[in-house]
Amino acid sequence: MTMRVILSALASDRPGLTKALADAVHTAGGNWLESHLSRLGGKYVGSVLIELEQGSLSELESQVRAVDAAGLTVSLAPAEDAAAPAGSCLTIELLGQDRPGIIREVTAVLAALGVNIDSLDTKLQAGAWSGQSLFRAELAATLPEGVPPAQVQKALEAISGELMVDFTFAPGER
Repeated sequence: MTMRVILSALASDRPGLTKALADAVHTAGGNWLESHLSRLGGKYVGSVLIELEQGSLSELESQVRAVDAAGLTVSLAPAEDAAAPAGSCLTIELLGQDRPGIIREVTAVLAALGVNIDSLDTKLQAGAWSGQSLFRAELAATLPEGVPPAQVQKALEAISGELMVDFTFAPGER
């Protein structure tokens, strides 16, 4: 019988770290299904969804801990087999001058509408003309039944002036 686990990793970034983790997963008999890996704040940060035989969990743990005994923090957690949420999908992008509180304000609006955030990617970039830091976010969301994309768009556009950000909306995909 197979199971799925989520491997979370945090380490000092170095070349070959993803390969070493992939080798560890393979050696333990696991199948690398999905992942989100990045360099964040000078660190290697990632999460990987792995499928493996139930009896292989301790082998996987042993293999990933052997990758870098000094400096690699790893956790394993069982994944849930949840059905895809009902409702429509929406992709939201925002761009504006960076300032504290942008994500807090946006997520407050979404939470009040019962919107589930499926993924969120953010970054800072230099403005083309001013050189000031611009904050960019791309968010994939699932809207609850009865909440149309136009309602989400209207609610976010109501705070866009205060936040000084521009929103772009597009139908999302699962």
